[in-house]
Amino acid sequence: MQQDRRLLQTLQTLIGEADAQIHAFSIQDPWVKSMPLLLQLPGFAVLNAMTVLAAIGDIHRFPTARHVVSYAGLAASIHESGQTHRGGRMTKEGRRDLRAALVEAAWMAVEHHRDWKARFERLANRIGRQKAIVAIARKLLVALWHILTYEQADRHADAQVVSRKLLAWISRTGVTPGKHRAPGTRARLLQHYLQQLGLTTEADDGGSASFHPSG
Repeated sequence: MQQDRRLLQTLQTLIGEADAQIHAFSIQDPWVKSMPLLLQLPGFAVLNAMTVLAAIGDIHRFPTARHVVSYAGLAASIHESGQTHRGGRMTKEGRRDLRAALVEAAWMAVEHHRDWKARFERLANRIGRQKAIVAIARKLLVALWHILTYEQADRHADAQVVSRKLLAWISRTGVTPGKHRAPGTRARLLQHYLQQLGLTTEADDGGSASFHPSG
């Protein structure tokens, strides 16, 4: 029993060190520019965001969303019979780590985000839960491609949820990530990131803020 406890403590220490290292990488170039963009998407936290960014690399090497979907192995196989075309299972070719991170994000998104949950339920009623979650992962990846390619906000972003995720990231990594040494409180840096995402904030030096979509 004591040996098991020591092993558990060792594993917890190693996990903590790995988590800290991942957060440290997330505020380095080129990751720091993309992190706020990814964290606005439902289902994404620092770990799977970094997994996705590391697997994809430069998003501009994928000329279309279809290319990155194929790279991830999330493209549906096609069965042809005469004039009938049916979408089958995902091909499972490509990056397994990227595919796993996206499926994990999809499960989180359908659990916690109203719009994605509604999409999932409509699909699940027609094709079953397993195929539906793969379809959601594919849709998330398409959204991710547009967001990273054009550096734009997610039109379904929940400002309150996004602000909490960004604040957690800022709190773990410090208030001056990367080479962009912006002075001020965490609330001011949070305001900066949210404004970049097309959200406006009203924040004070005590760290409290209210959020609402701009435009």
